[in-house]
Amino acid sequence: MGKKKVEITKDMMIAEVLNYKKEAPEVFVGFGMFCFGCGNAQGETIEEASAVHGIDLEFLLKKLNECR
Repeated sequence: MGKKKVEITKDMMIAEVLNYKKEAPEVFVGFGMFCFGCGNAQGETIEEASAVHGIDLEFLLKKLNECR
């Protein structure tokens, strides 16, 4: 049985996304975000991180949901 596909949402913690999507680090780096190596990854949501970095939240979510 394969893994269940998880939809990434704005209220998910960065660390949680990293557990679900193996390509997430590349997506974050593509946006100039190095969240996967930051201590805030455990307690910062995708929405908070996008706001801090001035990234379009909807576009980031789209790219994260497209990756494996």
